[in-house]
Amino acid sequence: MHILALGLNHRTAPVDLRERLAFAPSQVGEALRRLMQQAPATEAAILSTCNRSEVYAVTSNHNAAVERIKQFLAQFHNLPAERFSPHLYHCLDDESVKHLFRVACGVDSMVVGETQILAQVKEAFDSARACGTVRVVLDELFRRALRVGKRARTETDISKGALSVSSAAVELAKQIFGDLRGTNILLLGAGKMSELTARYLVAQGATAVFVTNRTYERAAELARKFNGATIAWDHLPQQLHRADIVISSTAAPHYVLRHDTVAAAMRARRRRPMFLIDIAVPRDIEPSVNALDNVFLFNIDDLEQVVAENRREREKEVHKVEVMIAEETGKFAQWLKTLEVTPTLKALTQKAEQIREAELQALFNRLPHLQGRDRELIQAALKAVVNKLLHDPLITLREAAQSDDGYLTIDVMRRAFKLDNDS
Repeated sequence: MHILALGLNHRTAPVDLRERLAFAPSQVGEALRRLMQQAPATEAAILSTCNRSEVYAVTSNHNAAVERIKQFLAQFHNLPAERFSPHLYHCLDDESVKHLFRVACGVDSMVVGETQILAQVKEAFDSARACGTVRVVLDELFRRALRVGKRARTETDISKGALSVSSAAVELAKQIFGDLRGTNILLLGAGKMSELTARYLVAQGATAVFVTNRTYERAAELARKFNGATIAWDHLPQQLHRADIVISSTAAPHYVLRHDTVAAAMRARRRRPMFLIDIAVPRDIEPSVNALDNVFLFNIDDLEQVVAENRREREKEVHKVEVMIAEETGKFAQWLKTLEVTPTLKALTQKAEQIREAELQALFNRLPHLQGRDRELIQAALKAVVNKLLHDPLITLREAAQSDDGYLTIDVMRRAFKLDNDS
């Protein structure tokens, strides 16, 4: 029995090829059904995201499985195998286990520590379970992958810190205001980046969104997306004091917010903090406003510097996560050994002997008058009963060791006799 992982990702294949080999959620069920028909595998799962497409399989013939999975990918996606084969990677047994654990922890992601991949691993697991293509080994493997992924994010800082300009702006806003609930946002200009940043802020509790733009119709269109309000461009100086957070992204060739305008707004705000995010190039906000009390101005370079620092901090956490992954990979290998026939045979006979000895002792305690020959006859009778009861299960276990899916029978035996509970 071998665990095989085969696929491609953002490191090995360009985006156009990843798109061609991606599985839509609605396709996974049919894909798994066809995969199990074509490949020499007893279990299978498919993990497909924008950055990777991977097949996990349990097989007794990994060389044949690799070739059959390539054929399956070619046929399913109507793409010649020679187009994608040079971009594929595959790993076996412990390396496959380690690979899935690294994926779940975000170590193998384009953005180190990203959290979305853990939900995608769970989705792949749920889909395979629904199709009945994960049984003993992959069921346990994916459960452990989800657990180690959660451990990595709770016991290390692998996912700490914003790694996009928009999320960095939210991170800084929280440092200034603490709780963002009840804060007002002003979008100065209607650019895509400012809209995205506003969505992040609203998701964190900001309540009111105002939009101003030289083209009033464009401002009104964007305001409707947030159930917000528009401010006429000419009224900006009189309305600026209403904003706790200003996101500016216009195409103006000059400053649209100057020192005097912001100073007047701060007097009207009675010095309550104002956070200004200038993501325009050239800049929209006069840099000197940062000298005003309780005014916090960050431009695109400042935000990208925060992102870069957060990325460096995450990279420092990778070693901690790798140690965790190595530990969990070792534990899975130990669990896998319990599916081998010899430990199961031994555990089953030991349990039977323990039960026999306990029952004999209880019987002799209740019948103290039994002596010598009587005791020997009872012992022999009980031993014969145990041996006869174990005869067929032990033969079944030895036969299972010779079959490709014998580990399934072994697992059933361990569960039926509660051998893992005893150990």
